[in-house]
Amino acid sequence: MPDDPQHPTPPIALFPTAPATPVRTVVADDNPVVRAGLTALLSGRADITVVAEAADGREAYEATNRHRPDVVLLDVRMPGMDGISALPYLVPIAPVLMLTYSGEPETVQEALRRGADGYLVHGEFTADQLAAAVRDTARGRTHLTPTAAGALLTHLRDANAHVNPHVPSPAHPIPLKGLSQLQPSVGQSSSDRSRFQLSAREAEIMDLIASGMTNQQIAAACFISEKTVKNHINRIFAKLHSTSRSEAAAKWLGTAPSSGRGVG
Repeated sequence: MPDDPQHPTPPIALFPTAPATPVRTVVADDNPVVRAGLTALLSGRADITVVAEAADGREAYEATNRHRPDVVLLDVRMPGMDGISALPYLVPIAPVLMLTYSGEPETVQEALRRGADGYLVHGEFTADQLAAAVRDTARGRTHLTPTAAGALLTHLRDANAHVNPHVPSPAHPIPLKGLSQLQPSVGQSSSDRSRFQLSAREAEIMDLIASGMTNQQIAAACFISEKTVKNHINRIFAKLHSTSRSEAAAKWLGTAPSSGRGVG
């Protein structure tokens, strides 16, 4: 039957419209089964395409140099040149997202020091979260799964034992790529947390605020949404009687003129 001119039938999209510029990705993993699985998973997304695969760090560099992808997915333990050794050669060309079974704190920290833009540990993310992480890495956003986020916090807290803390400017957050150059590495003890009446999660977020991270970076590090981060920050500000990130950080670090390491 012809369409009713008063109520025309809307057009039917037979195929979803793919983005004009899909995220071009290189997948590097020495396990051919894992590599094939990742390629199939990502290639099934309309806005992601795998342009090359690699079985070790050298192949990853060659593929990245040839194809100039938007993101490199990189395993840690591979024969020949491993992922950690390959990072200094890859990061000048493309953002690198570590995707590995290796969750040791030292490995996570070294990968971040060498310029990795994120770190995902197998078993700690869904297929949709992986695809989102690939998209976000191409946009300059960081993703850390819980094990990697824990390693980052361990680094901050351990460094605080022998580094004099100071408050960074919130307008110039410290990027994850600068972990090896962190000056204000912070982390409060449970007694400090109790003094401010912060929960364990609030203390964790306050550590990251004081290190100079933005809400977006904190959300990635803690694997929560930016809205949840904002809710935590509102409660933290109320408990620290602060109206800005710099004021809260100063009180948290004990550098406010009259903070006395307490609330006020």
